[in-house]
Amino acid sequence: MSCSDTLAQENGVFGFDARAISKRFRHAAIFGALESLNDGDVMRFQNDHDPLPLLDQIRHRYGDQIKIDYVAREPGNIVIDFRVQLGAYAEAAAQQSAGGGCGGNGAGGCGCGN
Repeated sequence: MSCSDTLAQENGVFGFDARAISKRFRHAAIFGALESLNDGDVMRFQNDHDPLPLLDQIRHRYGDQIKIDYVAREPGNIVIDFRVQLGAYAEAAAQQSAGGGCGGNGAGGCGCGN
């Protein structure tokens, strides 16, 4: 195990430099990296441009399970912390099972009937 691996494990921050990955494979690599993290871990993402379509995909795919925080947002230097928050998923699931989810069954909300 390298020193950088030890440091990452100690503070729960794992680096991910997207600039080093072929554009064709970037999103798949990013999703794979996110899937390998544990609750509370942080992936520090670096890129040369603001990945707005990727952020939309992450929000759609993971919802509140991944918190997105910009560390740096300047031309040619984008750094974003992706924090895994599985507790947010458990909390949302508990609200839905307690009737606080979509608001179906005549309580308003999306009208799906759940």
